[in-house]
Parts: sequence; structure tokens; C-alpha cells
Amino acid sequence: MKLGAFLMPNHPPERDYAEGHYHNLEYLSFLDSSGFHEAWIGEHYTVPREPLPSPDLLIAQALLKTEKIKLAPGAFLLPYHHPVELAHRICWLDHISGGRCYFGIGSSGVSTDLAMFGVDGDSGENREMTEESLEIMRRFWESNCAFDFKGKYWNVGRPESEVGGNFSFHLKPFTKPYPELGIAGLSPNSPTLRLAGKHGMIPLSLCLSNAYLASHWESIESGAEEAGRTPDRARWRVGRDIFVADTDDEAKRLAINSLMGDNYRSYFLPLFKHYKLLSALKHDAEIADSDVTLDYLAENCWLVGSPSTVAAKVEDMLEKSGGFGCLLATSYDHLENYNAWRESKLALVSEVMPRFENVHASVG
Repeated sequence: MKLGAFLMPNHPPERDYAEGHYHNLEYLSFLDSSGFHEAWIGEHYTVPREPLPSPDLLIAQALLKTEKIKLAPGAFLLPYHHPVELAHRICWLDHISGGRCYFGIGSSGVSTDLAMFGVDGDSGENREMTEESLEIMRRFWESNCAFDFKGKYWNVGRPESEVGGNFSFHLKPFTKPYPELGIAGLSPNSPTLRLAGKHGMIPLSLCLSNAYLASHWESIESGAEEAGRTPDRARWRVGRDIFVADTDDEAKRLAINSLMGDNYRSYFLPLFKHYKLLSALKHDAEIADSDVTLDYLAENCWLVGSPSTVAAKVEDMLEKSGGFGCLLATSYDHLENYNAWRESKLALVSEVMPRFENVHASVG
């Protein structure tokens, strides 16, 4: 099983943008030197705690400071980009990285992002736009001649060459036929993970608890069956909140008092209560909403504890999910608890993950 990271990236709202950016950049370098296989970096527009609108800007700089780690926008939100422009940006990043990038795509679920761009998320317009955008980008990447595309949201075309070829569509991916694409899902029975299965993309489960993890694979399988595909569990990435320390009590204290804890206290828990999604955090439907506290999360949702405790929680994830190929550690701004956070990740690499070196997720 591989180890990766997922960066929203998450920062306290008062963090200076440039300071947060260079903190993210230095952290990606740390992940590379520590042996992480990959890192996925989010994109949002109206989320002050997740302030990065252009993950490829961070990745372009990180390519110069890293050597092996795979870097990936996680994800470009397709309704907010013209597909021809984004197809070219993805090609360019694919070339300058020498193929060291995956590319996550998404349909967006943030209500204020959708409103700002005038996209109707209630009707599913964002998902329709995502599928049409993906079709357009693939047409450009795979095309060998001029074509016209008339869609519901975009009318585009690959033009004929002009002026003796001096005006010509020319930028095709470095990776053939195009880089690996991934798509993330959060909610139980995620409809976006159906798209992962349908289109043969890398599925990313941004998982809050084990309670509905198996339903994510069911969504992937359902989409794959629709397209006549067989999904591969080894390509399935699962993201979790992780904090490792010498003892369970120390790990719990450090996690709750870090930005990870504050993020849930001030952002995620109010968000889930607002949208009536607290059930996704409960190991039992009879648990009262008022009982879903940071202490509850540390015991039942987060992978927090000593190396042995965290390893046992990973084993439980594998058992309840049926198996997956890469564990993604959700990452947070840690300028205020720098050493503890870095030591936690080093312990994850050296004391937890070696126990899963021979764990191989099976196809189907």
C-alpha cells in the first residue's frame, strides 16, 4: 500500500496568503524527502480556510524543489474553467513535470463557488458541465485532425492549420494518450465516484469515517459496470485525518489542539450541521448530534494514536472497505506545531506503513 497526502490546502483564516503558499511549498519538499508517493492539492474560490484558487501554480514551483513525489491538482473544478484552456494548461504541466503529475477533476459542491460562477448545483448542472468538459479535453488530447464540437455548455473545435502551419493546434500531452485523471468524492454513495468508475479514473475517497467507506467502492463499481469496465482497487485512494505520537493520549491532545482540531471545531462540524451531514461522522445512527465532539472524532473517525493504534485503525479501514491502494494523509497548516506535525508524518512513514508493505489491493 502506498502513502500520499491531500492538501486542501487548509490554513487559519488570518494566515497571510504568501506565507501560507510558501509553507505549502516547503511541506511538499518535506513529503518528497520523507518518501511520500504523491500529494493532491485542492482548488477553491470562496472558502477562506482553503484559499488556493490555482493548484497548478503551487505545483509548478514544487516541481523545482522535489524529485520523486507525484503532484496532482486535486482537483480542477471543471465548471469554472473553459475546457480548451484547461486542456492546454494540463498538457503544459504534464510536459514540464516529465509526466510526474496526476490530474484531479471535480464538479464542485461549494454553494458560494457555484453561485459566484452562476452554476446551478441543485439541478446537477455542475455534473453535466464536468462530463462535457472532460469529453472536450479528451477530444483535443486524442485528436489527429480538425473537428467541431457542439455541446450544451461549450461550442469548440480544433481548427485547420493556417499560414503554412504557423498557426496550428500543436500542444498534446507528454503522457500518452493523456495523464492519469482522478476524481474525488466525499458524501455517502458518492455520485462523483460513479464517474470515476464510468471513465476509468483514479477514485479518491475523502473519507470522514469507516461508516460509509464501503458505499464509495459500490459507487465506483456501479459506474464501472455501466461502462463495461472492471475497477482496480489498487488505484483507489482514501484520505483520512492522521496524527501519530508516542502514546494515544499525546496524539489525541496534539491533534485536538492543532489546526486539524480547530478546523473541525470552527469549520467542518458547523458545516456538517448546517447541511445535516453529521450522520457521515457517526459509527452508530443512534449517536446524538451533540455527542459528535472533537473527543468523539479522535476516538472514532481520525486515525490518531500511537503507531500501534494507528496501524490497527488502518487495518480496520482495510477490512471495512475491502481494500484500497493508497492512504492519503489529510494535511493542515502547522506553523504553530511544526515539530509535532513533522514527527507525526515521519512516524507514519517509518513505524506504521511498513506494516502494510505486503498488503496488495485486488482488482474488483
